[in-house]
Amino acid sequence: MQLLCLSDRDPADSLPGLDLLPHDVRTSPLSLRVPETMADRFDAVLIDGTLDARRARAACLSMVDGSETPRVVILPEVALTALTSDWGVQELLLPTASPVEIELRLRLLDRPQASPQPAAVQAAGVVIDESNFTARLFGRPLDLTYKEFELLHFLAGNPGRVFTREQLLSEVWGTDYFGGTRTVDVHVRRLRAKLGEHEGLISTVRGVGYGFARARIEEEEAE
Repeated sequence: MQLLCLSDRDPADSLPGLDLLPHDVRTSPLSLRVPETMADRFDAVLIDGTLDARRARAACLSMVDGSETPRVVILPEVALTALTSDWGVQELLLPTASPVEIELRLRLLDRPQASPQPAAVQAAGVVIDESNFTARLFGRPLDLTYKEFELLHFLAGNPGRVFTREQLLSEVWGTDYFGGTRTVDVHVRRLRAKLGEHEGLISTVRGVGYGFARARIEEEEAE
């Protein structure tokens, strides 16, 4: 089972029993808004309220009208009085829950019907399998962080187009992200380093932003 845990620390510290189960757990900061398309890739979303129940509630409320992916909140006993139906969660776990209890509650979640697996994105030698979170460059696996993967996925899915830094922030980081456009430059630089000799696939358009495989598409059009 693929799980997304919204937490500001290692999920094993918030829910030790989870670390003993063979689930694929990805972690994202509790304060970061989760795009619907991102949440839909997981079987369940865990919201960690063991350190701050108020922030956990805010994270839950931000997802109420979005993804249908089941949500499970992790709360200590002292915070249980704050939990109400408007949180929009399907399950509750205490930090002391055993692996058996965790597994049972996850298995009983009412998950939406599985949708068809998205087709792989292929452009200029880059192949991205969104269902497995893998990216390859001419058959070579790319070791990417989650945001690097998201950025490459978006750019490769729109080859030839040029996007401003503000557009990339909105599409990849979400409209609620409060960081500056400098983070786009940093991630592009890291991506280029991992593309190695093919770093030119991500081109810079002065005064505008970034594009993917623009030179290759221009060559094909010229032919």
